[in-house]
Amino acid sequence: MTSQGRANRVAQRVKEELATMLLFDLSDPRLNGVFITDVKVDRELAYANIFVSAIEGVERSEEILEGFRSASGYIRRQLAQSIDLRSFPQLRFNWDPVPENADRIDRLIASLHEEETDEDE
Repeated sequence: MTSQGRANRVAQRVKEELATMLLFDLSDPRLNGVFITDVKVDRELAYANIFVSAIEGVERSEEILEGFRSASGYIRRQLAQSIDLRSFPQLRFNWDPVPENADRIDRLIASLHEEETDEDE
């Protein structure tokens, strides 16, 4: 078992390498406009949970996750070549709703401010 600090360093490195792969290596059109929001690696370095989102939002989530699933073998192989580990973690791709939720909250707050200014007038 490794330390949580090491697992966090591996997670950060996976996030950086995967972001680079999305920009330059992966040509699947299902993965256009996708960004990595977070990577969590368990302490045993057995699994890497990768959280993704897209500009278009949840409408494309199934398509994007399917694109990642079909490319997961290639992605894992490329990451294993870049990151020196005895055994590379299995990749699990998950949709991250946080960016969409944050945008929705921002719009709600903005509408509340608009209502306040309308009442003040």
